[in-house]
Amino acid sequence: MKTISTAKAHGGIQGVYSHHATSTACEMTFAVFTPPVAEGRKAPVLWYLSGLTCTHQNVMDKGEYRRLAAELGVIVVCPDTSPRGEGVPDEKDSWQFGCGAGFYLDATQAPFSANYRMYTYVTDELPALLAEEFPQADMERQGIFGHSMGGHGALTIALKHPDRFRSCSAFAPIVHPSTAHWSIDAFTKYLGEDRNAWREYDAVSLIEDGKRFPELLVDQGAADGFLDDGLQPWLLEKACADAGIPLTLTMRDGYDHSYFFISTFMDDHLRWHAERLKA
Repeated sequence: MKTISTAKAHGGIQGVYSHHATSTACEMTFAVFTPPVAEGRKAPVLWYLSGLTCTHQNVMDKGEYRRLAAELGVIVVCPDTSPRGEGVPDEKDSWQFGCGAGFYLDATQAPFSANYRMYTYVTDELPALLAEEFPQADMERQGIFGHSMGGHGALTIALKHPDRFRSCSAFAPIVHPSTAHWSIDAFTKYLGEDRNAWREYDAVSLIEDGKRFPELLVDQGAADGFLDDGLQPWLLEKACADAGIPLTLTMRDGYDHSYFFISTFMDDHLRWHAERLKA
């Protein structure tokens, strides 16, 4: 692991790091905020997955999480959204596919299957590196949340790993990418034409197929321009109701899809996770 930068913030350390990832076959960058903790003490880990076109940097600059994360004593980990670099296949004219749009899945279709393995990276390789390099990280207390494509990732990962994560929430998640206009093309290129294979990376489909999580928290801007074509939170609401999964879905009047929306309700989500990540 290489240290790119560190800066003190609210008594803790905001660091940016990189390493060569075997799962994505390229150099990956990620951010970790470690709160001030007493020597010998461990802090719970909260994963934040970013959305389309983003990197680890967006939430660092605009998410406004450090003050409260320091107060609550929570480590916040922000991975990148996709593999990057020379040799990584990309479609530079599409913001919904390729670099910046990994969709937190393991691609099965060439040429993308060699690098686009973000599911394995986020659930396996990066947690192992975190446990090795950050001894203050309590890997027995983990939560996960994210925005848009990252909300999709958080929901699907939590549903498939309820034994690992104590909490899961999302800002404006893509809840049913198999039917969302802005994700169908990416799923086809990453996973092929067989839509049964898509169900492994689709929150609504996973719930329909029997996956469960104790409870979910979702905030959605009512003025979000992507609401009807991409996000469709009512589909998650129905799936959770049918499955008996407690879901707190709040439509925020006047809010859009931006980080103005995310930063407004970031404290609510941090407190919600911290309560569930108590020792």
